[in-house]
Amino acid sequence: MDEKDEDLGEFDPNIPEEGPTSPPPGWLDCVTGYEEPKGEDAADQLYPPPPAYNPQPENDRNASVPIVRVPTVSEDMAREALLKFVASKWCYSSKPARNLVFKNLKPLTVYRYRLETYTETRSSTWKCQPFTGGQDVDGPQYGMSPPPWDIPVIMPQRYTDEVQKICVPHSSVVKPCHRCHGFGRVRCKHCQGKGSKRCTACHGSRYTRNKRCGSCHGRGRRRCVFCHGKGNRNCQSCAGKKYLLNYIQLTVTWKNHVFEFIPDRLPEFPLKKFEKVTADPFFVDENLLVYPIVGFPDQDICEQSRIATQEHFSKFSSVSRILQQRQSIELVPLTHAFYAYNGKDFEYFIYGLENKIYTAKYPSACSIL
Repeated sequence: MDEKDEDLGEFDPNIPEEGPTSPPPGWLDCVTGYEEPKGEDAADQLYPPPPAYNPQPENDRNASVPIVRVPTVSEDMAREALLKFVASKWCYSSKPARNLVFKNLKPLTVYRYRLETYTETRSSTWKCQPFTGGQDVDGPQYGMSPPPWDIPVIMPQRYTDEVQKICVPHSSVVKPCHRCHGFGRVRCKHCQGKGSKRCTACHGSRYTRNKRCGSCHGRGRRRCVFCHGKGNRNCQSCAGKKYLLNYIQLTVTWKNHVFEFIPDRLPEFPLKKFEKVTADPFFVDENLLVYPIVGFPDQDICEQSRIATQEHFSKFSSVSRILQQRQSIELVPLTHAFYAYNGKDFEYFIYGLENKIYTAKYPSACSIL
């Protein structure tokens, strides 16, 4: 081992042990309208919007929906969709798709209900960075910090998720680093400030197999690789600068909460298939608040609209600001195709505006012709 292993630092009792990553309670002054730090593992403090920021629903309001025609699929469209599907499966032969005989093309009425609630949420937490002396310190000497919901922000495009982080005006303050108590360095926790650790080869006995240990040169200890034998390390919080610039960071979160419902009335067709296809949105209702749908032929849609609008308002208005709501009903094309091939009966489904195919069984699945 080189000579540096012998050049170990001495234990310095003045260098403090490493403190918590977040300031302890009382370390920072309270800022009106904001909570003081809760500790390094605490979540951001959430601030519900003032009551005037959220609309209140009106009683006995509802939305009516127009009647819509169910689209039909011709035999040529059904065959073309199946041929395209078969071409994507290397083990499927196109011969059955070309020569099958249709027995029935049954159009099915499938509605997809969607409710979107676009919200804005505000929370805050204390942040810090090493103070080098060159940063601007926007502290309370320039005025009081505005409340969380009075800070102006640039809104993103509606119904898009986004997060913005903002330094709260006049919340900055310079304090000695809480982690090293303003010393700039902390005691190495790996060697407890000694600069060396017990040799793992000889376990501190200085000998291995009755010979002087070659790993520690018979010293019984080895230089600590974490502090390079100094017994202390640069403070990670202040980077050795001894002071921190503390400030409140406001987090503004815009999120589009989506509820979807499709009545499950066809056990042989998996509903998850509908998630990846588009449909015809023949009804769209958008407003600050939307109201339950009434008078639509599918009563399950009406019931889910009532439940979803109530749940979204109850859930989100208490912690967030509701900026806009949108509900829609889409007609999802679905056709049940029955056909015969080589004297046997088969079936498949054509779904979505893309005319996707779902089939549980296809003839000649293992031959390529």
